[in-house]
Amino acid sequence: MHTSVTAAASASAPALVRTDDPIISARDVVKHYGETVAVAGLDLTIWPSEIFGILGPNGAGKTTTLEMLEGLRAPDAGQIRVAGFDPVRESERVHGVIGVQLQSTALFDYLNCAEIVALFAALYGADASPPRVERILALVGLEEKRRSRTNTLSGGQQQRLAIALALVNTPRIAFLDEPTTGLDPAARRTLWQTIRDIRAAGTTVVLTTHYMEEAERLCDRIAIMDRGRVVACDTPRALIEQLGADATVRASVQSGSIARDDLQDLDGVVSAELRDRDGQQAFDLRTIDAQVTLTALLHLAQRQNVTLSGLGTSQASLEDVFLARTGHQYEGDG
Repeated sequence: MHTSVTAAASASAPALVRTDDPIISARDVVKHYGETVAVAGLDLTIWPSEIFGILGPNGAGKTTTLEMLEGLRAPDAGQIRVAGFDPVRESERVHGVIGVQLQSTALFDYLNCAEIVALFAALYGADASPPRVERILALVGLEEKRRSRTNTLSGGQQQRLAIALALVNTPRIAFLDEPTTGLDPAARRTLWQTIRDIRAAGTTVVLTTHYMEEAERLCDRIAIMDRGRVVACDTPRALIEQLGADATVRASVQSGSIARDDLQDLDGVVSAELRDRDGQQAFDLRTIDAQVTLTALLHLAQRQNVTLSGLGTSQASLEDVFLARTGHQYEGDG
């Protein structure tokens, strides 16, 4: 069992024992930019044929991590292996087994989709025949756009084309850097299915995202990054179950104040987090029973002459995991 990357799973969600070798491993990886520590002691293990997400707010170190795995940047310390190769010393061998979709891709405006896929395949020395080009376009749902110029595609279609270009060399691993950023919800969900189809075709997918919902719904496992460190790594369900809470009660204090110990002692509360929200005291209560906690909170507020605002409840989520592991709110979704 590789315990370096999989957080201890709860009794209700035991971790699976893998008998194959990891397709990517990273140990104690560090990367600095001057005085700034972009990645601080990164440990990762990624298995073949999974969709692995690296989730974190902007500036967490996600893109730098991906660039080191791809061999585009050399780590300052630590060890990385991609499909058994060192991305720095054996970069050509690594580049032969990976496909990369960057955050932004410059396309030739006056080529159509089939032409640009064929061009990229030829540059890789891969099969650029019309039947294979058709298969690649079909995999990303662009077969009907084969003769459309790239500058006529929607944002979601351009993202799918960028992913198609990352697949022309039949990679064992596809790296996707925030592939759905800037897309509307419908286009985002279409791209999720494209990513699932790529994995179903036998390719391991490693993607970065700052969308909580995307990580929770799309990824088999996720590493949550904050300030250059992996603060948690497991399946989304296991990470949520490790909180030991089913829901979160949130509110702001409009007048008066409530002590953390009083909130912590409310019925059903597992943990209480206080913070400042626009000059007002605010709190999150993780609870095993939202109704019981909500009733107890209202009674407490009445006894202490406290006025609450913005009172609400939500099911436990990855946002709660982030708060529990880092001590501060997640500010990645946008």
